[in-house]
Amino acid sequence: MRTILADDEKTARDILRDYLVRYCPGVDIVGEAADGREAIDMIRELRPEVVFLDIEMPYGTGFDVMEATADIGYEAIFLTAYAEYAIKALNMSASYYLLKPLDIEEMIQAVERVQESLDNRKQINRNKVLLDNFLEKQPRRQTLVLPTMEGFELVKTGHIVRLQGNGNFTDIYLQDGRKKMVCRVLGFFENLLPAEFIRVHRSHIVNTDFITAYHKGSGGYLSMTGGADVEVSSAYKDELIRKLHEG
Repeated sequence: MRTILADDEKTARDILRDYLVRYCPGVDIVGEAADGREAIDMIRELRPEVVFLDIEMPYGTGFDVMEATADIGYEAIFLTAYAEYAIKALNMSASYYLLKPLDIEEMIQAVERVQESLDNRKQINRNKVLLDNFLEKQPRRQTLVLPTMEGFELVKTGHIVRLQGNGNFTDIYLQDGRKKMVCRVLGFFENLLPAEFIRVHRSHIVNTDFITAYHKGSGGYLSMTGGADVEVSSAYKDELIRKLHEG
């Protein structure tokens, strides 16, 4: 895979290059950039398949670089020293990212996933989804990339009625009546979805926009659009009632 490394820290680039040479023989490093402007020029000139892209760089963030090269098809693996806003956006778009300091096993897994995506030629444009979400100010209209058993599916968060844990998977119920089994545990979504969503049980997260009634009890249960009833755990009851009263 023709690959560019874009990071303003030379030491970080040296470490990443060394790891890739040692552990990822399928990677061909064709260029290195030290800031956003260099990265943009290099991507346009060399047309890589993969770019390791630091989020915080001089003369343009990783997102600025991505926006300026949106017409060029490449897979991005983001590098970041944990910025919560960025991690949430990256997870929503199913983009690949590595936290600094680099973990070798995580790097190898990211490269393998990118290679598989390129081999299958079925990759979605994660870069476009990520940029669109940053520009979209209404959380209900942001797009969530769902890794399903068949590949990936794009869903607006506002179209999700509820989520139910199913072992190592999550069943996602949509407004149009469809159900999607997603290759993620339920907890993955708890802090990823917008404020309309709330956990009401260890196995259930619901979109409050689709609650039609709350029925009292020890924890009680919710009636949802589409006819489903969802049990409420007593541990989550007070927070649910507070949220419903806030409207």
